[in-house]
Amino acid sequence: MDGFIERLIRAIKLDATLYDEVDKDEGSMGQAVGVVALSSLAAGIGAAGLGGPFGILAGLLAALVGWFIWAFTAHFVGTRLLAEPQTRAELSQVLRATGFAAGPGLIRVLGIIPLLGILVNFVASLWMLAAFVVAIRQVLDYQSTGRAVAVCIIGFVIQFLVYSLFAVIGLGGLFMAAA
Repeated sequence: MDGFIERLIRAIKLDATLYDEVDKDEGSMGQAVGVVALSSLAAGIGAAGLGGPFGILAGLLAALVGWFIWAFTAHFVGTRLLAEPQTRAELSQVLRATGFAAGPGLIRVLGIIPLLGILVNFVASLWMLAAFVVAIRQVLDYQSTGRAVAVCIIGFVIQFLVYSLFAVIGLGGLFMAAA
């Protein structure tokens, strides 16, 4: 088993073999949650300019909740609605793989730099989406990248709708900026 930092770097590089590896390694859940926690902390720090210490907490919580919503939705859609004949995966496998896919989100810490936050979050979102697609394709054993893209986009839309709901009830400004 690779060390945490090595796995994190491989995840950021979109190394498909890493996602296969953590899919099968039941002991890697702690590392996956660690990647999500670091990425979420980076999002929180990056959002600090929007709301100070509350921005850090809101950004951190938004990123953690967002990961779970996205992974849960991807698991459901990917294994029930868009499954291929060979698709078999437990939610824990999807959580491990997509946890590592949060690795590119570490750059969100740069969002604290004035006028750079929106660009950093945009780049991080695209990079994380690409990592998520690789992770989903590997963990669900898809032959088609297009199917993995569809699963990830559906999950992203669901996540966005949940954030929008938070916005409607008055909590979403910081949540949406941090995500």
